[in-house]
Formats: sequence, structure tokens, C-alpha cells
Amino acid sequence: MGLRFTELCIDAHDPHAQASWWSRVLGWEAEDTDDADVALRAPDGAGPDWVFLAVPEEKVIKNRLHCDFTPDDQNAEVDRVLALGARRVDIGQGDQTWVVLADPEGNEFCILAAEG
Repeated sequence: MGLRFTELCIDAHDPHAQASWWSRVLGWEAEDTDDADVALRAPDGAGPDWVFLAVPEEKVIKNRLHCDFTPDDQNAEVDRVLALGARRVDIGQGDQTWVVLADPEGNEFCILAAEG
């Protein structure tokens, strides 16, 4: 196949703050790019790099795409990410095995039940 998934681009009102927050969540290094964006460099095997792009507008609707994370311990990770500034959100998911959270700019993501 001729394509590789190398970057996930994320619009951000404050790309430096968003990259810094996600760097703490994921443990990935943040670096400025030549285009004045901020990139989180994924460790080998962890998926694509995340690139935060500056946009003037705030997020106003539910994401059309979101990230799911599988933890070793769901409760511990939910508590850790909430302590970093995430918030719980209700997108109509009801009672599920995953927890829906939002980052500081309101982008939804899920912490799934631990495997095993």
C-alpha cells in the first residue's frame, strides 16, 4: 500500500497549551514545528504523531472523530487525567464500559475498560 498514517492533525485555539496538556497525558515529547504548530512525537509503535494547528475559533460541536485509549487500570487513568484538567462529558452514551472525557478545549476522547 502506498500510504502510511503519520500525523493526526488537531485544530486548537491554543496549540501550545493543548500540546503541553496532551504531552502530560500521553508522556510524549512536544516540539515546535517549522510551521509554528506544535507536534507530539509518538514513540515507536505508539501510532502517528499528533500535530496541533492554530485556529481562531473555539470548538462548538461534538467531535466527528475521537481517540480511544486502553489503560492498564481504567479508574486510575480516569482519575489521573481528570486531575490534569480533563472533564467528564455526556454525549448520550448512557451506562457503558468506557468513560467519555474532554480535554481542556472540549475535544472528546474515551478511556476504555482495561483489557485482560
